[in-house]
Amino acid sequence: MNIEDYNYDLPEQLIAQTPLKDRSSSRLLVVDKETKTYEDKTFTDILDLINPGDALVINDTKVIPARLIGFKEDTGAKIEILLLKNIEGDRWEALSKPMKRLHIGNIVTFGDGLLKVQIDEIIGEGIVHVTLLYSGILMEVLDKLGTMPLPPYIHEELNDQGRYQTVYAANPGSAAAPTAGLHFTDELLAKLEEKGIKIVHVTLHVGLGTFRPVEENDIRDHKMHTEHFIMSEQSAKTLNETKAKGGKIIGVGTTSVRTLESIVQKYGKFVPCEEDTGIYIYPGYEFKAVDAIITNFHLPKSTLIMLVSAFAGREFILDCYKHAVLEKYRFFSFGDAMFIK
Repeated sequence: MNIEDYNYDLPEQLIAQTPLKDRSSSRLLVVDKETKTYEDKTFTDILDLINPGDALVINDTKVIPARLIGFKEDTGAKIEILLLKNIEGDRWEALSKPMKRLHIGNIVTFGDGLLKVQIDEIIGEGIVHVTLLYSGILMEVLDKLGTMPLPPYIHEELNDQGRYQTVYAANPGSAAAPTAGLHFTDELLAKLEEKGIKIVHVTLHVGLGTFRPVEENDIRDHKMHTEHFIMSEQSAKTLNETKAKGGKIIGVGTTSVRTLESIVQKYGKFVPCEEDTGIYIYPGYEFKAVDAIITNFHLPKSTLIMLVSAFAGREFILDCYKHAVLEKYRFFSFGDAMFIK
């Protein structure tokens, strides 16, 4: 299982730099993994592709302004901290750079001392465990000092920060958006519900596990970092009832898929729970929870393209990607979508 098996050629101009004015006007590549066929559609056509009695599972995490630029108190050196995951209380896992300037006990200050970050542990690969020192409400402090942690392949400034949030974002905690959900509008979700499709909420706070690149030649050697997820009692009940009645479970985005698969893999059914998951899905994995996936087009050699390859077949997925490149689909976070059934 060589990492190069998940590579593909992508012209840089196809990497979407800004979101479309209308969220739901994205293009949609409809992919049938059984017949190995695909069809070009528009995202609003999703209304015709999901049936009454099916369940659409959305990740309602909210991206926090987690990217902070500050200075070491002792030397004045410029330091960037990206908050990844809340460990407990005011202790966080974070990415820092440049790493070589940091030592245990260092204090990095932001906004003239409105927020200070104490380095507690240096884990390696840029990861540190820190304690946040501040007065008041943390999210209000981050709103003042932090910025949205846009992916490094997006070079244009995002004028409306809300466009890197889903319309249903509710639970703060993510270092990146669950981007497959960016295509939905309140109007489209309402039409889906009117049709008899259940909208089910889960929460997975997107962190390092989702977007850290795979650097090992053998993909089986890659280690996923854990991410925190929550499933409510109502969501579990709705999903179990949907399955029992023969309805399909459609995961919106790889984060929803990883949440659902983590639960069913562990418990054999959907149960209310709040846990961490480090599930790593690549070809050979047997799906137990989801019947279809709505997802964006993913980076070459990423765990996300491995997940969709596990669902639909590596060669077929790469064929779909080749078609998307030829048809000039928009790629990555602000790009177009796939519906894999």
